[in-house]
Amino acid sequence: MLNNIFEIVWSIPAVLIAITIHEYWHGRIAYKLGDPTAAEAGRLTLNPLAHLDPIGTLMLILFRFGWAKPVPVNFNNLNHPKRDMIYVSLAGPVANILTAIIFALTLRLSYYFFFRITVVQNNVFLKLIITLIKGWLLFLQTGVIINLALAIFNLIPVPPLDGSKILLGFLPNSTAYRYAKLESYGPIILLILVLSGIIGKILFPVVFFLFNLLV
Repeated sequence: MLNNIFEIVWSIPAVLIAITIHEYWHGRIAYKLGDPTAAEAGRLTLNPLAHLDPIGTLMLILFRFGWAKPVPVNFNNLNHPKRDMIYVSLAGPVANILTAIIFALTLRLSYYFFFRITVVQNNVFLKLIITLIKGWLLFLQTGVIINLALAIFNLIPVPPLDGSKILLGFLPNSTAYRYAKLESYGPIILLILVLSGIIGKILFPVVFFLFNLLV
């Protein structure tokens, strides 16, 4: 029980960073490309409270995949709506991947210094210091996993995930119009995929492959 609480406490900051980075860069790129909707809604901020979706955040903490409160984007305001929709939709996942790389590099350095400290000074280190170091490493590990999971999960081409909007940007107009009609069924399809375990079977092998590659 205490181990679970310890993991959750150290995981929460990593989750907040991941969802904030994801949504902020959706809004930032949309703003740069002509749509001020996110800024006007107060979502062009690095304050995580502005982006929290309670259920999605809980899913991220407990199951390592979930979602934030989507940043509002009016694609009709974009300079080139069909093309720019791809850039705006890619912005969140790309930001998460870059953040995962930063977490991974920091984790590698932390492993190195932690190993040196425990080898040289393990007998004199206070238990509290060791606990804090373990918590720091857990925070970094979670940061890598959460950011990778959030990026890959959102690239799945099922509405309302980013992957569906990226696909729409590449499809011919007639096909894109028919595909867009599926959006009302997207949440139901997504829920079925999550509850059936299909998402997990696709997502986690990719996430842990990339985690091992980075770390």
